[in-house]
Amino acid sequence: QVQLMEFGGGSVQPGGSLRLSCAVSDYIGSDFYMAWFRRTPGQEREGVAAIYSADGYTFYADSVKGRFTISQDVVVGTLYLDMGVLKREDTAVYYCAAGPPWKTRLRPLRGHGYDYWGQGTQVTVSS
Repeated sequence: QVQLMEFGGGSVQPGGSLRLSCAVSDYIGSDFYMAWFRRTPGQEREGVAAIYSADGYTFYADSVKGRFTISQDVVVGTLYLDMGVLKREDTAVYYCAAGPPWKTRLRPLRGHGYDYWGQGTQVTVSS
């Protein structure tokens, strides 16, 4: 059973930066979509960024475009999310997820196509 685990959450001031990491327990192949989602209390889960592991093509939500960067290290099996110019509205629990392309490629920022999820890590942006 593939397991995902997020690292790197914490508190940061507005305008600051933070890097999240997601370690994958087992090799899941090179043909997968990996993504970051976030959720705040009372709101629906939001797809933040996704990457197609086979070619590195990336997708971003409009709310984070230009500020966040998703990347991967396929050798060590780790997904990253570099977050910059953080805003208070970025405060949320962030989750990483993995899913096969036949379920995720049409809407990679929709969560229903992802089979594997991490437990989440809290990111708080406040002064």
